[in-house]
Amino acid sequence: MQIFTEKDKLITVIRSNYHLLPVINRFGIRLGVKDKTVGDICREKQINPLFFLAVVNTFHNVDYFPKTDLLTVSPLQIVAYLRKTHQYYLEYEVLKIERLLEKLLLGCPTQCTDLKMIDSFYRKYKKELFLHIMEEEEKVFPYIISLTQNRKRIPGYSISSYEKEHSDVDSKLNDLTSLVIKYLEPAYNDNDCNEFLIALSKFERDLADHARIEDNVLVPLVLELEKELGDE
Repeated sequence: MQIFTEKDKLITVIRSNYHLLPVINRFGIRLGVKDKTVGDICREKQINPLFFLAVVNTFHNVDYFPKTDLLTVSPLQIVAYLRKTHQYYLEYEVLKIERLLEKLLLGCPTQCTDLKMIDSFYRKYKKELFLHIMEEEEKVFPYIISLTQNRKRIPGYSISSYEKEHSDVDSKLNDLTSLVIKYLEPAYNDNDCNEFLIALSKFERDLADHARIEDNVLVPLVLELEKELGDE
């Protein structure tokens, strides 16, 4: 298993896995990194290198998840990162998948009832994803920020409520991928379909890692804060 450290040059990290570029961008890091190490870049950008490496290595290795290291990070840093991730989803990833699906539909020479069913499923999934993100942006994250900065709980609310209502949006994306693989009729363009499936798979992986950070790190950190502050 390849694990990146502060001593690794950032160009080495990027060239090892170009799929890490969107993750790196969420920290405000753009290309033009020269021969600087991860440590150099983190110092320049005032990024916690422990947090940066934990996230990058989590996305790079399926079986890697440094929960102990991440539990030392401030909830505010995690919320800032998650908000950048939401922005990436809404402004790029979801729109890209829609364009690929539309291209797949336009390239089908028949009635394409199977593709229309997949399109309908995706649009329902998109609504659920948006609701999930808005719940976090408008309710959960402001609560965590207030709890961390003001050291004061909001009456009648706790992170446990969010934990119970936390919809498993990544599993729905898995269902969509399975629909395409199992039930798509062969009247489609191979290259367009492959591109669509690869985009779905990449997004599914991103969502799964995103959910792991939320469920296994952010929620426990906030539960501990609530415990320290006591009942309101």
